[in-house]
Amino acid sequence: QVQVVESGGGLVQVGDSLRLSCAASGRTFNSYAVGWFRQAPGKEREFVAAISWSGRSTYYADSVKGRFTISRDNAKNTVYLQMSSLRPEDTAVYYCTTDANSYNTGSYYYYTQPATYAYWGQGTQVTVSS
Repeated sequence: QVQVVESGGGLVQVGDSLRLSCAASGRTFNSYAVGWFRQAPGKEREFVAAISWSGRSTYYADSVKGRFTISRDNAKNTVYLQMSSLRPEDTAVYYCTTDANSYNTGSYYYYTQPATYAYWGQGTQVTVSS
């Protein structure tokens, strides 16, 4: 059974930085692309960032490009989302998820779709206070 666990959320001020971590058990991340999504109250879940299984390709939503960085440490079976210059509109529950298929490569559109992913964590709350 695959479990995905996010950590690192919290309450921060506008302009602060925060690093989220995503770890998986029952599956090694090495062979799978990993995505981050977020959901704010009353809004649909939206794509934030993704990283290919090799780590050579990364993808970002326009709203976070230049502020967020996704990376992976396959030796630790962990994916990170470094968030900088946080804004109140970044407030949401952040979810980590893994591609349903191993060694998959796809377009930007492919990685932005929730249906691409098979296993989701419970989420970690990020609140940016002004």
